[in-house]
Formats: sequence, structure tokens, C-alpha cells
Amino acid sequence: MAMLRVSNCPSQDLALTNCAFVNAADAKFIPHAEIGDVVLFVKPHPDVEPGALALNGVQRKLLRVSTGDTIRAEPFAVPSSQFTAAGMTLELEFTKLRTAAELNAVGRHEEVDAVALGAGIKRVFASQVFTVGQKAAVEYCGNNYLFTVSSMLVADVPEGVTSLRGVFTPDTSVVFAAAHGSAIKIVGQKNAAVNSNLFKTKEFSFEKLGIGGLDKQFEDIFRRAFSSRVFPQSVVQRLGIHHVKGMLLHGPPGTGKTLIARQIGKMLNGKEPKVVNGPEVMSKYVGQSEENVRALFADAEAEYKQKGDDSDLHIIIFDEIDAVCKARGTTGGGTGVQDSIVNQLLTKIDGVDALNNILLIGMTNRKDMLDEAILRPGRLEVHIEIGLPDEAGRNQILKIHSMKMSENEFLGHDVDLADLARRTKNFSGAEIEGLVKSAVSFALSRQVDFQNLGAMEIDEDNVKIEAADFERALGEVQPAFGASTDMFERCRLNGIISPGEKHEKLHHTCRALVEQVRVSPKTPMLTCLLEGAAGSGKTALAATLAIGSEFPFTKLVSADTMVGQSEMGKCQALAKVFEDAYKSPLSLIVLDDIERLLEYVAIGPRFSNVVLQALLILLKRQPPEGKKLLVIGTTSLPHVFEDMGLTATFNVSLHCPLLGGEEGKKVLSQIGAFEPHELDAAVALLDEQTPIKKLFMLLEMARHGGGGGGGGDGDAEDGGKIPLERWIACMEDLHG
Repeated sequence: MAMLRVSNCPSQDLALTNCAFVNAADAKFIPHAEIGDVVLFVKPHPDVEPGALALNGVQRKLLRVSTGDTIRAEPFAVPSSQFTAAGMTLELEFTKLRTAAELNAVGRHEEVDAVALGAGIKRVFASQVFTVGQKAAVEYCGNNYLFTVSSMLVADVPEGVTSLRGVFTPDTSVVFAAAHGSAIKIVGQKNAAVNSNLFKTKEFSFEKLGIGGLDKQFEDIFRRAFSSRVFPQSVVQRLGIHHVKGMLLHGPPGTGKTLIARQIGKMLNGKEPKVVNGPEVMSKYVGQSEENVRALFADAEAEYKQKGDDSDLHIIIFDEIDAVCKARGTTGGGTGVQDSIVNQLLTKIDGVDALNNILLIGMTNRKDMLDEAILRPGRLEVHIEIGLPDEAGRNQILKIHSMKMSENEFLGHDVDLADLARRTKNFSGAEIEGLVKSAVSFALSRQVDFQNLGAMEIDEDNVKIEAADFERALGEVQPAFGASTDMFERCRLNGIISPGEKHEKLHHTCRALVEQVRVSPKTPMLTCLLEGAAGSGKTALAATLAIGSEFPFTKLVSADTMVGQSEMGKCQALAKVFEDAYKSPLSLIVLDDIERLLEYVAIGPRFSNVVLQALLILLKRQPPEGKKLLVIGTTSLPHVFEDMGLTATFNVSLHCPLLGGEEGKKVLSQIGAFEPHELDAAVALLDEQTPIKKLFMLLEMARHGGGGGGGGDGDAEDGGKIPLERWIACMEDLHG
């Protein structure tokens, strides 16, 4: 160990070698000396006085000494093995600040070729020992640069070495990074490390993020939008591709589109995301709407001009984007403001001065309303459908929303989340959250005395959310895209009765069609037409099939829900039903009384050709991949459908027969309407072919005293035996 006097480096050229210089008399410090926290490569020079140590300005600043100061130094022996730096990351900056004129002269940033600079550094600094945090000056293409060793990979740190050091060799892999605000652009970098600083966390827990059932969608989002950003810009340049600048999240309301966008913004290390709702962009002042769009990109534009591809990622979250980006030419008013906003947004995303440091995330549940130009590659090119969660996803969402109550022992032991996930078919994430809230409200209401709120005391320990609360909540919260079971139940108030072999065979065939759609991979869509006389039980059969199928999505479409609508309104309503069905893996649609949907009347004849053409298209259109659809239509006018071409559109056409004498007798026997000895006499009064719906109506009329000659006191109980005389009187009244 010795104390040496600090002096200036003998020449400017030697200052760029990162070497320290001593007099030949101080040969004990050659070739390496440990000075402070760093190890310097030491060479003899005749211009250096004995007892002096010549350092350049960078070294003096690093060691915090000035010319004339004394500094402690001692010889350093490089370990014989396991001390070679396998890789180093060097952060590059200018030795002095660049003026605005200099930056403008080189296009706001200086390009540095990583390959050429790496070769020069290896030639100049070979065999030198570097320490993490050490700085050194280097000359490249007439400019002096300062690099800092920000990280280093060494096979093994020798015993006794307190800081990470390594010998720089021609085999050391070098990765360059531009220092913040340095106006340096690294190009041509080959051996680059993965950009792990893109995300704030290295491990993702969707449950902690409050996201459930969307693992597959997140995988697609990261693959398409972030995989290229993880790699250094040089790799992307050599691949000849551009980063994804926009993605569209679309799907039914409440499925988690906004939640995904919000969590993506929190997970990234980029700038704070800008969140804007579509209607907020609109303004009544001329040009202000376009200015609002430009303002969203102002920060990203300013940073990109300064740093180029090294600027941070700017995220813009655009909720309800369909409010702004409607298809051009479709909005009224004649001002063209809506079209101008779309044009401004397209220009900013992918115009002449397009930015490469932005990610626009748009969200909508009306993808069909967007202008097609904004959906092409280069703009919102990644389309991720955020659909309804499957059973595993629903289980995950239920766990997320019940996590706190479970941790705090408010959740009852009889609550089976897996069973709830199985029973909540077609529930969106928001609807599952609503289900949990409803169950909690039922549990809390048990602790509340609404008659005496002022003097009431609540015992928190008695608050328990039990399975019964979820049962009541299931009856209260209904999914928007769920099975309309109540409507189907009203279509079969008298239940289903098997009158005979023909009807049994018909039911069996229909059930086989349902199973075919459920299990066959080659039957994504099947259409079946039930035709027969009015009142033959077509609608009741279709309703029974819908309920028995247990498909997640079942929908009844009838003319009574479209009273007063225009032809265009009916077409849109039909299209929406089919679009909703495509969002579920298994769907069943019942088109009841199709002739009423078509507004058909025999006088004329007249029908709506617009609605007919819409039906023909919808019945032939295959559902999206992975979705299955069964459509059951009912009609009493099959001969008319032949002329319209509708019958040929259905894959299967089945006939619903009327009741003959034997079938009628079997029905009356099953429901126990008459005494056994009066059954034959009652059947004899029926027509040879009787609609089953009419038969039930006659029975109700007779049961409640509809016959004038049978003592119409209405004293027969519901479901009781009907006196034969009352039945005879009722039939005489109806037949005159």
C-alpha cells in the first residue's frame, strides 16, 4: 500500500484509454492497481514524476479527487480463473451536453452503431478490470462518449472480492443502452438482453389483480401487443416489423373489457395511462373535437421527437370508442364533424408522422358500428373478444368476489362456489359480482330490524352469507344473455302429455336433434321447422325442448314482442338475437309463428319480404368457430313457406299431428278429467281431429261451468273430475 499524488493524464489521447499512468520507479503498481473502489489498468510513462499517479478527468471525478491530492493505492493481482466478465451492460451518454443547434443538426438524436462501438471498446479496453458503476470515456466517430457499467455477468465472484468485478475480454458480450435524456439512439444491436423493465412485476397473479376467467385473452393480448416490446428495438428493426399500436377489446357488457384495460395500464412501467370516454371527445365548438383527439397524443409526440424509439410507452385507453369512430358517412347532420374526428384519429395512429411509442386500447360492445378503416392492421389491428366466462372462469370470478368475506370468516361453510359456477351459465363477470352483492344483501337483512332501526344493535359475528342467500340471489339476478326459462314455461301451461306413438316418435326425433347439436363436432348449426295445424302443440314442444336442453342460451322470438315495430326494426331485433346467441357456446332460438313475424295475410296475399330475406340469411349463416346453434321454427302454414323458400332453408321439417280418437282418449285418461265409466262417452263427442290446445281449452270451460245446460255454478275444483252432463252441455253450446 502506498500514497500517491494525483496528477493530470500525460495527453488527451491517453485519457481515452481508461488507463492510469505512473513513473517506471513505481513498477509495483503495474499492470493493475486497486484505487478506492475500482481497479485501474496501470502503465509506465516517462512524463509522470515518481510518486505520482496520472488520472484523466473521468477517473478523478469517479474517485472524487483533484490534481495535487494524495490517494491510496495498492497492487491488485487478477485471479487466475473465474474472473472473466461474460457480459456487460453499458449505459451511454455524451461527455458534455449537446446544444439545441447540435441536436437539430443530427435530427434530435445521435445514432450509435452498437457493432462498431463494441468492436472499438473491445480493442481499447481489452484485459482491463471493470467494476459495476465504473465510468470510462471512449471516442466514436469524432464524438467523445461516457459509458457506465450498469450491470455485469461473471461466472463466479472470487472469495474476498467485495464488489462485482470482471476482466473485460474480446469474448465479453456487450449490450448498450442510452442514458435517460442523452439524445443517443442505439442501432444495430445484436446481443441484446430482454427488456424486463417493461412490466412493474415479473409475476402476474390474476386473482390479485381482480381479474377472473380471462387467462386466454390475456395471453393473446401479451403475445400480440407486448411480445415485440419486450425485445430491444434493434431486434425489432432487424426483423423489419413495427410494434402493435392499437387493440380493440369487444364483447358483451359486463365481461371485463374496461377492467382489463385498467389493469394493463397498472402493470406497465410506461407513462400513466390516459383514460378517455368516447363522448368526452365530442364538443359543440368547431374544431375542438379534433383538437381533443390531438391532445391525447401530444405527450407521446413530444417525447418521440426527443428520444425516438427509446421513449417510454404511452397508453391511451379509449372507452366506448364506438361513440367517436362510427362508420364514416353514416351519421346525419351534414356537418361532417363525426367523419373529421375519425380522420384525425386515423392520422395520429397511422399517418405520415405516425408514432411508435403509443398503444391505443379501444373498448366497445358494438364492433359492427366502427369504421372499417380503424380496424385494419397498423391501427386497431388486434381484436380480442372478451366473451362470457366458462365454468372455470366463473369459479375464478366467484373466488375473487368472495375472497374478503372468506378471509374474514363471513362466508358460510355450506357455500359451494364450484356448484354456483356450474349453475351460473351465461353470467358475465359483472353479473356474478351482482349475484354476490345480492347474496350479501339477503344475509345483512337478517340482522336488520326495519321496524326499529334507531334502537337496533348489529352483531358483526352473526353475519354469515349462507348457501340459502345465494339461492335467493339466483332468483333475483338474471343474466342478460341467459336462458329465458320463464317465457318458455308460459308456453306450456298444461305441461307435456304423450298422446300416442306418433307424438312419442316426434319428441324422440326432436330430442335427438338437440343432442346432435350438443355433441357432434360436424353440426355447428341445425335448423328444424315444426309445422302443423293451429293448436297442435308446436310451441309447447319447442318450449319443452328448450327447457330440457339446458343450453346456456335459449331465446323465444315471437311477434307479440315486436308489435308496432317497422320492418327495419324487426330485422335489427332478429339480428341481435342471433348475435347474442353467437356469444354463448351452446344456443337455442325458437322462432314462434314465423308467419306472424312475416306479417303474412292470405288476403292479397301480403307479407314482409324484408323480414323474410333477413330470416333466410340468418338461418343459413354459420355461427363463429367454437359456437353451436339450434333454431326451431313453428308455423301453421307450411304450404305458404314452400312458395317463400323458407321450408328449404330449414335442415329438418317435422309434422305435429292433431289428436285422433285414441290419442284424445289417452290424453283425457292421463289427466283424469272424467270418471273411467264416462270416458268413452266423453271421447265420442270430440272431432276426429282435435288440436290439443283446443282440447285443454274445452276441458277448462267445462270444469268452470262453461256449459249453459250443465248447471254453470263453477263449483268444480281445479283438476277435479268433470261431470259428463256438463261436458255434453259445453260441447252442445260450442257446436250450436
